[in-house]
Amino acid sequence: MAAEEAKSDTQLFQVLSNLLQQVESLTNQEEVELRAKIEALGSEVTKIPSKPSKSLDELEIANELEKLSVKLDDVDKMISSAIAADPQVHTLLSSTADLWMPVITATSDERQNLAALVEDGDPES
Repeated sequence: MAAEEAKSDTQLFQVLSNLLQQVESLTNQEEVELRAKIEALGSEVTKIPSKPSKSLDELEIANELEKLSVKLDDVDKMISSAIAADPQVHTLLSSTADLWMPVITATSDERQNLAALVEDGDPES
């Protein structure tokens, strides 16, 4: 499926480039800035990510998890202090918890399913 997406992305940027050429020929003006932006975006979207030079060992993974844990603790403290300082924040977070809690507690597969639902525009069942 990734190969099909890459092919359609390449085709999209080829179509954009062709349209720009047509506009340039009709207006007799070269759109240098727009062409550069289309080419830069096209190369960014269609490039294949490089593979990491080495895989992380268990110690490095544990260190990264520890860093993330510290960041989450900081976020928790910020949210707690905001809730304590402003009752409207507490009301807003409580009233919208059914929207944001499933997202932050979801597994990666569940997040992909949620993203697919949002992209399709299907109502959640």
